[in-house]
Parts: sequence; structure tokens; C-alpha cells
Amino acid sequence: MNDSIYLSIQNSPRFKELVRKREKFAWILSAIMLGLYSGFILLIAYGPHVLGARISPELTITWGIPIGVGLILSAFVLTAIYVRRANGEFDDLNNAILKEAQQ
Repeated sequence: MNDSIYLSIQNSPRFKELVRKREKFAWILSAIMLGLYSGFILLIAYGPHVLGARISPELTITWGIPIGVGLILSAFVLTAIYVRRANGEFDDLNNAILKEAQQ
């Protein structure tokens, strides 16, 4: 591609929309993950008795295990949500921008 195509893409309203939507969505998902992780750290600092409490009297598993696993799984879920949107809406916008620039 030559410089004029790059400039037309960079000045395209669709490209600016794509960048804005993608950044906003990434920041939202990052804030959710930061909130979950911060909550977990605060729970470790100020409520260790909650994490150390057994799920039930006959089990040796404490609440810390499922909460920690849930935190890890939430990272996978948020990544899957981003990938799904990136492969759908964001790719569609990207293809439309490229098609428009090549005309």
C-alpha cells in the first residue's frame, strides 16, 4: 500500500469510529478486571477470615479456592468476550474501511 491509502484510512470517519469503539470496549473490560482483582486483594487484606472459612463443615476446601479460581476464569471470560466482538463487529468495520480505501 502507498502513503495515500494510509492517509485515507487514517482520515476515514469509519476508522476513527473503529478506534474509538475498540478503545472504549478495551477500557471497560480492563476496568472490570481491575475491579475484580482489586476486590480480591482487598478481601485478602481486610477479610482473610472469609477466604479461610470452610465452604461447609465436612469439607476441607475454603472459600479462597473457588473465589481465586473464579478470578482466573473471569480473565478467560473477559478475553473471550473481547475476541468475540473483535472477530465480529471490529473485523466488519475493518473490512469496510479497507474496501473503502481501495476504491
